[in-house]
Parts: sequence; structure tokens; C-alpha cells
Amino acid sequence: MTEEVVHSKDGGRIPPQDIQAEKSLLGAIMISDAILPEILTIIRPRDFYEERHAIIFEAMSDLYDQHKPVDLLTLTAELKRKKKLKNIGGATYLAELSNTVPAAAHAKAYAEIIEKASIRRRLIQAGTEIAEKAYSEDADVGNLVGAAERDLFNVSDKIVKSDYVAMDTLLADAFDRIEELRNNKGALRGLKTGFRDLDKMTAGFHKGDLIIIGARPAMGKTTFAQNLAYNIATINNRGVLFFSMEMANNEIIDRMISDVSGVDNWKIRTGNINSEEHQRLMDALGEMDNVPIFIDDTSSMTIVELRNKARRAMHDHDIGIVIVDYLQLITGDDRYKGNRVQEVTEISRGLKILARELGIPVVALSQLSRTVTGRDNPRPLLSDLRDSGSIEQDADLVMFLHRPDYYHQNDDDYEETNITELIVAKHRHGAVGKVDLYFHPELLRFMSLDKEH
Repeated sequence: MTEEVVHSKDGGRIPPQDIQAEKSLLGAIMISDAILPEILTIIRPRDFYEERHAIIFEAMSDLYDQHKPVDLLTLTAELKRKKKLKNIGGATYLAELSNTVPAAAHAKAYAEIIEKASIRRRLIQAGTEIAEKAYSEDADVGNLVGAAERDLFNVSDKIVKSDYVAMDTLLADAFDRIEELRNNKGALRGLKTGFRDLDKMTAGFHKGDLIIIGARPAMGKTTFAQNLAYNIATINNRGVLFFSMEMANNEIIDRMISDVSGVDNWKIRTGNINSEEHQRLMDALGEMDNVPIFIDDTSSMTIVELRNKARRAMHDHDIGIVIVDYLQLITGDDRYKGNRVQEVTEISRGLKILARELGIPVVALSQLSRTVTGRDNPRPLLSDLRDSGSIEQDADLVMFLHRPDYYHQNDDDYEETNITELIVAKHRHGAVGKVDLYFHPELLRFMSLDKEH
């Protein structure tokens, strides 16, 4: 499928377009509307050459905005409601589109072909208008140049984004922010994590931040992430999107039920519970019913797929944070296959972009290299982040979980404390340090320590 300038029978040029790409894209969306959020970031209805394709795409966008699925039936109903079904060739044409898709997986490539053709058409139009105006001897040259610049900027508005903001605007925002904090002394600027000392150190998890939680196996990083998810959802009343690529969603739910009910997780797994514990479990289920946590347990996905799913969830729900368990299980672009460092660099950068794009914190768990276990002092360091230095570079906050008990479990005279150190090793906005947490292994729960008692 290639895009080219063709000529009509009378020798005139036909504007750049690719009708087959337009048909293929619309058909692909009807087959799998999960791709629509990403497509909407690439093209708009005006980018279609055929008017009926623009009408169909606009109807798809409207259905998406209404949180409705986009398929043959809903699209037919929407176009009928808008009294535009006949304009596009009726339900027969929609059925034809959905049945002639070369490959739904290539939807993004079709969108990019449509976008490029659209930009070329607008360049031709702008150039023609500039030439016509330049032929007018009465027109002021300065005005002509200014108009030409505006026309060309209008063409490139999707290629070059002018995202600069004047300082006076930023200062006004800063003033409002400072006044709000001054009037609410002690209030956190970010999402409360449910861990008192961590919130004091970080002022909560902030919008646009990439937060890395690193640990060696058996340190409890998945449990800590699940505790974070539940705390943030209940305390802040914000949706949590949890990507679990290592553990099935029913396992996660069982672990959360154990935490909330106070019933030993192993008893839940084996069904060995008494009547009192059963009642506590029923009470926990009722308490958890309306907690806004959304779990995706797809075992393998690319960073592009993850970002698309997050965008879709953000559109459908009030998502306040995304948690990924864990970073090294995400796959990168095929062009980096065989180069794990480049692959992880792309993934960590993609997660940071997602945090900025959605304006929410993104938490990603990360494995640490084995060098930790070979040192006299096994407390993790930033250099222990596995596969790529870009993780440390992209992260706004890096924390490590360290359980001293783990390294003394074979010592005869050692008494377990169940104390876990949460080491804040990098903090772009503030101080670094250490927070001590108590870990309850039977309930799979981390808790803040009351150091005064």
C-alpha cells in the first residue's frame, strides 16, 4: 500500500491520497476498537480524503467519547441517529469495510499513511493560496509574508507543537499553588500512599512522575505494590490501573482479600477457614466491592500496547495512578531485539512519557542485578538497577525494598524482626533517606511503624 500523486484522464493532478488505507483503517477499528485511542492521537476526520470516510471516523470518535464500543452495529446506529447513514452508502458499505481489512494489526501504519497524504494536500492548498496572493500587486509584501507563515504553521500544527508557555502564566499558576498549600498546611500535593513516613518524605506521589520500586526476589515488591494500589484507591478515592504480568488477577484479589480481612492468605488458598474467618472474608468482600482498582493480567505486552491500554482506561475511568509489575516483563520494539539495554531504555522512556502524557504518577517495579547478593552489605544501590542506566535517569523517584531478615535466616542466633527498609535512593523533588516498615507475612501486608511505642 503506497501513497503517490496520480493524474486524472485529462492530465490534471489528483491530490495525494490513499483510499485503500482509509478503508483498511476504518475496517480495522470496527474489528478491534482497542486501537482507537492511539489512532485518535495521529489523525482527525479532516485527514480523510473521501468525505464519507471522514463522516464514519467522526462517528467512531463520538462513540468513543460516549464510552461506547465501536463496531458494525453501534456505528450503524450512530450514523442513523445523525441522519448520515445514507451519505456514507448505508450499512452495506460499513459491512464492506469490516470485511476487507488486510490486517487489523497494521492500523497505526494505515493512519500514518493517511496523515502524510493529508499533510501533503494541505501543503498544496497553502502553496496555491500563497501563490495566488503573491500575484496581487496591491497586496502589502509584509502582510503576504505574515499570511504565508500563518498558512504554513496551520499545515504543520500536527508536526511541530508549540508547547512553550509564557513565564507570567507559569508564575500565576505557581502563585495559586503556593497559596493553596499555605492555606492547607500539612496537606500533601501528591497522592497519599497510606505509609505515613513515606508520605512525609515525598509529599505523596506526584503527577507526571515515574516511580521505580526495585528489589531482589523475595523482598516483597509485588506485595508492596498491591498494598500501594489498595491504599491509594481507598484513601484518595482515585482509580488504580494495575498491570500484573507475573501474577494472575485472581491471585492478586486473594492477596488483597487477605490484607483487608486479616485472614491468613494460606488459609484462603486452601479453604481451611473457620466460621469467624469466613464472616471476616464476607465483610471484606463487601468493603472491597466499590474500590476502584482495575487489573490487567496480560502476561506479555509491548510498551506501546501498555500505553494504549492506559489511555483507554484513563478515558473510561478516573485513573489516578498506573502500577506496572514489572518493568523487565514489558517487551520493546522489534528493532531492538538482541539489544536488551536499548530495549529497556525504550521501555523506561515510554513509561515516563506515559506519566507526563496522562498527568498521573506511574509506578514500575524493577528487578535488581545479582551483584547485590555478592556484596558484604547487600543494601541495594542505584547502580543495581538491572539492564539499563536509563531507568535511573528517567525516574523521578527510586525506592528499594530491603529485608535484613532474608540475609540472616540461616543464622542460629538471629531473631527475625519482620522489619523491611524502604530506601529512597533518588528523589528528584526532595530528600533521600530510609523508611522502616513492618511486614506481616501471613496477611501479605506492609504497615507503618509506630516508633514512639
